Amino acid sequence: MAKPKVFVARQIFQEALDMIAAEAEVEVWPDELPPPRDVLLQKVADVDGLLSLLTDKVDGGLMDAAPKLRVISQIAVGYENIDMKEATRRGIPVGYTPGVLTRTTADMAFALLMAAARRLVEGAEAVKAGKWKTWHPLHFLGPDIHGATLGILGMGRIGLEMAKRAQGFEMPILYNDVIRRPKEEEEQYHMRFESLDTVLKESDFISVHVNLTPDTYHLISDQELDLMKPTVVLVNAARGPVIDPKALYRALKNKSIGAAALDVTEPEPIAIDDPLLTLDNCIIVPHIASASVATRLRMSTMAAENLIAGLRGEKMVNCVNPEVYQR
Repeated sequence: MAKPKVFVARQIFQEALDMIAAEAEVEVWPDELPPPRDVLLQKVADVDGLLSLLTDKVDGGLMDAAPKLRVISQIAVGYENIDMKEATRRGIPVGYTPGVLTRTTADMAFALLMAAARRLVEGAEAVKAGKWKTWHPLHFLGPDIHGATLGILGMGRIGLEMAKRAQGFEMPILYNDVIRRPKEEEEQYHMRFESLDTVLKESDFISVHVNLTPDTYHLISDQELDLMKPTVVLVNAARGPVIDPKALYRALKNKSIGAAALDVTEPEPIAIDDPLLTLDNCIIVPHIASASVATRLRMSTMAAENLIAGLRGEKMVNCVNPEVYQR
């Protein structure tokens, strides 16, 4: 019996590819950049399974082009690139990789917070440029982190991990989410549930950890930035479109907020001529919050496990749309 066919839309850890190869005939897209749309449609024409990334648009058109497709496995915790209604309508289970990147992403978000507050990138670049002539009591001043108020937007798994890390810096926490955390957690991590406006107004640092939905698209724009303290440091390790980039540029340029540190942008990758890249008070890194060896390896193997389960007709452990199994 012939093996099922699989297309993997980017190079992942070899250990995961070996797992898939034991079950299926595998083609891996070799380039660093995503496969162009026309190429992706061609590659899925006769596949049984697809391992996708956030950069791959998996919509009804792609599913039409892949009549044999019976499983989609996404190597990410997000899945906004996938038309879930269409996949579910067609009975295609969609896998994802939740949980495994939670603490690693929180590590990076806190690192970005600290780097922006203490102006680490500016300082390092000044040294490289030969501008370090002397120690001066007024050079590279930034806000203290310890004892400052941390505002967290989105108190899910990653938001809670941020709250845990803030305890070491004795930071009181204000947070906003659609669901309030249990009282015991609020007391344990010194958290106070508040309205969005209150979090924006009273926080010294704001870290964004909401999902990208129609309700959170440009959640932070001119009106919200105007509410923030002029010294606030804004961190985004969630999704780029949660923050309006044009509004953010205006706020940073006019010094109506102190600094921003972004792991994600709108669009991705950010254009090389984007005005945000001209600002000293804005740190931007290339969507690397989950980029530890252990985490990316586990994401790869989890995506492989989801894919294999789908090919075998078994239930995925991590399935976005488990209702397909009720049919």
